[in-house]
Amino acid sequence: MASNSDLVALARQRLYPNYKQAPLVFVRGRGCELFDVDGRRYLDLCAGVAVCSVGHAHPALARVIADQAATLMHVSNYFYNEPNIRLADELCRRSGFDRALFCNSGTEANEAMLKLARHHFFGLGQGGRVRVVAFADAFHGRTLGALSMTGTPKYREGFGPLGPVTHVPYGDVAAVERAMGPDVCAIIVEPVQGEGGVQPAPAGFLAKLRSIADAHGALLLADEVQTGIGRLGRFLGSDVSGVRPDAVALAKGLGGGFPIGAMLTTEKLAGALPPGTHGSTFGGNALACATALAVLRIVDDEGLVDGASTKGDALGAMLQQLADDLPDVCEGTRGQGLLRGLVLRPGLVARDILPLIQEAGVLVIAAGEHVLRFAPPLVVSIAQLEEGVRATRRVLSELRALRASA
Repeated sequence: MASNSDLVALARQRLYPNYKQAPLVFVRGRGCELFDVDGRRYLDLCAGVAVCSVGHAHPALARVIADQAATLMHVSNYFYNEPNIRLADELCRRSGFDRALFCNSGTEANEAMLKLARHHFFGLGQGGRVRVVAFADAFHGRTLGALSMTGTPKYREGFGPLGPVTHVPYGDVAAVERAMGPDVCAIIVEPVQGEGGVQPAPAGFLAKLRSIADAHGALLLADEVQTGIGRLGRFLGSDVSGVRPDAVALAKGLGGGFPIGAMLTTEKLAGALPPGTHGSTFGGNALACATALAVLRIVDDEGLVDGASTKGDALGAMLQQLADDLPDVCEGTRGQGLLRGLVLRPGLVARDILPLIQEAGVLVIAAGEHVLRFAPPLVVSIAQLEEGVRATRRVLSELRALRASA
């Protein structure tokens, strides 16, 4: 068998070099653990960027995938398939929305919401309503439409001209009001900005966005790609604030590692994208939908939504204690549920510290320049969270000692 280093060398020769991957080749997973090709074990506290909601190789999920693959995988959207219908009903029942459109990723779900908003007003004879109000530091995806709404300039550089989007500071209600106009079709917001530094929405912010959208006749769109499926301790992140958007984008944790995305809408928007205006070859295929249904059953059977709340509180307390104990390297912590960020002091770059934590046997990821992001599988145990925070503490303590002696 090839070694980890052999495979990394081959990857660097053959894979398109648009990612900055750690030199780790994983071959097996179990719950919240990953094992590389050399057999070394790592504690996974990033879950494939909040994707592996029920952990790795969950036996119930693996069984459903195998059974469905042996039965029916794909027939296209020229026909119905039963898992597709069952999943649409289940998501609508849980969320309170009325309609579901399936795709393959969070980017595609956000792209669908953008098209939905524009075409909704086109159908009302208001074709000039095409501008979106979005937020600085937001991340909505990499396709050109989703990228136009993404609020980090470095991601947009070199890909213009992009669609009409106005970016305003996250949490700034007055700035949103100033940005509104008769050409605005929608406001798009993340209940917690993930890539933007694990920034929770300020108290009352989503409710104010709902009021502003209503006052201007615009739609409120929620990007719940990272915050949905229980990660914040409620089924949807927007449920925490009690706000009902007009449409929601889901992905990541919905498939537990299998690619699937979804847009949920209210009934009033059911006619906004009539046949011929949007579609996806693979969206809603039987294998993806059966997988998502299995994920939802596991979430219920193992109490993972409530667990994200209680375990998230515990993780938040652990990280806060770490920040209090190491104030010269940590600025603080923030987040909700099992989406938490440890904020580093200026001058410390999160991506420079990740390899040190990886060497300690723990996987976390960066969020922005100065935040270590913890987004573990929802099945994580308190003991595993303690293990991960201990390893992070050791690394940051050693870093503090090096900085003090420099």
